[in-house]
Amino acid sequence: MPAQSSPQVFRPAAVTATSLRTVAELTGATPAGSVAGFEEVQVTGIEQRSNAVLPGDLFAGLAGDHSHGARYAADAVARGAVAVFTDAAGAALIGEIGVPVLVHDAPRTVLGELSSALYGDPSRTLRIIGITGTSGKTTTSYLVEAGLAAAGMRTALIGTIETRIGGVRVPSALTTPEAPQLHAMFAVMAEQGVDAVVMEVSSHALALGRVDGVSFAVGAFTNLSQDHLDFHADFEDYFAAKRRLFIPDGPQTAAVSRPSVAARTAVICVDDAWGQRLAGDVSACLAAESGDTTGRLRTVATRSGVPADWTSGAATAGAGGTQEFTASGPGVNVDVRLRLPGAYNIANGLLAVAVCAAAGADIETAAAALGEVDVPGRMQRVDRGQEFLAVVDYAHKPAAIESVVATLRTWLSEGARSGRGTGRLAVVVGAGGDRDAGKRPLMGAAAARGSDLAIITDDNPRSEDPAAIRAAVLAGAEQVPDAERGEVREVGDRAAAIRAAVDWARPGDAVLIAGKGHETGQEIAGVKQPFDDREVLAAALSEKTRDLTHS
Repeated sequence: MPAQSSPQVFRPAAVTATSLRTVAELTGATPAGSVAGFEEVQVTGIEQRSNAVLPGDLFAGLAGDHSHGARYAADAVARGAVAVFTDAAGAALIGEIGVPVLVHDAPRTVLGELSSALYGDPSRTLRIIGITGTSGKTTTSYLVEAGLAAAGMRTALIGTIETRIGGVRVPSALTTPEAPQLHAMFAVMAEQGVDAVVMEVSSHALALGRVDGVSFAVGAFTNLSQDHLDFHADFEDYFAAKRRLFIPDGPQTAAVSRPSVAARTAVICVDDAWGQRLAGDVSACLAAESGDTTGRLRTVATRSGVPADWTSGAATAGAGGTQEFTASGPGVNVDVRLRLPGAYNIANGLLAVAVCAAAGADIETAAAALGEVDVPGRMQRVDRGQEFLAVVDYAHKPAAIESVVATLRTWLSEGARSGRGTGRLAVVVGAGGDRDAGKRPLMGAAAARGSDLAIITDDNPRSEDPAAIRAAVLAGAEQVPDAERGEVREVGDRAAAIRAAVDWARPGDAVLIAGKGHETGQEIAGVKQPFDDREVLAAALSEKTRDLTHS
């Protein structure tokens, strides 16, 4: 259960002490300075956040982007840390601190395996399902968790929107927690009788070693498109990070005899070239390893003519944006209904079915459960009695915006044919600061090309000049030929931009608020202010319907 000091600290109730000598042997670290009392020191946990240290912890003082964690060692010791694990530079910063200091040349490279070992390797006793890719991780995770739960498994979820452990919801600050917190959470889950854990695995987590030491039963890949190129050098580097979930490339350590990261079974969507390449790499790796890929690689495809183990039949649209399709896999055909519109959600749904099958769930039961799933901030409808569709979606990448816009365009075309209304689309979009700047004009172009009104606004400017970010997005929108786009406006204030889109809409139209989805804050100049697109949109809709009622 959560420790009293912080709702973000999760530790198992039962802990087994590990000697500091064992820690040194597992990692190859050596004690710095005096080793008096070294043999007697026992650690019961590990933490790299000094303000989250509990008595008995090993404090990991790691080098960061702006500061070295070893600078906070004294605070960690004051809170009960019994030893420090750091590098040579950290040891020099610490000096004499009153507890043993272990020094490793590259402590982050062994942090995951060490964290796992200190908590008894909990991921080995759980069925861990990791889902990676540019888009669709969150939706697929929710679908998989629902399917496994319906099939009788006790589940947990770790992701962008929330972490659920035994029914307790914890807001997520990161898509994937750091290794010490992650393995501690796994230990808590194991204590609470969890059978399967469904987790999003970001490229940052894979590149930075946050999931090192995790024994993944199933790894799933959704797709790859432009994102995070502020962090990754290029697409090849981005792909290489995703690949680590399936093919290990990390160093071996004494802590474990298995690879740092590599799922036992891979389920890969091959709708795009990156998925096809990944499936080829995994197949070659498995063949070289054992000569047999049977059951350890499953491919998924929704595109006609693309061969795969799992395919989808033609989707049919139902009332209220629902859709149905038949998932065909090895020896099975199962009908799937989704509450989520869009061709990309067919891919998410098919991948979820294949993952549930790979995890050992009864596929008929799991598939039936997918039809009850709503995902916060993903094509989430906001209805206040207006006569047009209003949707909030997390789309914050060019390909994601294109997909959501195409989905709404299809819905509008069907509505226009049936006499529902004019069928126009407004898109409110911005781009985040301190992130991949290269995608900004692409996002503007995607919004402008598919809409009748594109309103360029602020997203999370963070430390950047909001006007400069808007200018880049606006430039992309204005590069779309006049014949291929509608009106383009710039409204910096996000709430005003949402109100402008709502004021513009007429019966039968659609309004898309893109980029922030489930987020409940807006970060400007380093300060996060309360802001929820769903609440702001709801207020604007209520005001409009009230004005229409009284006019």
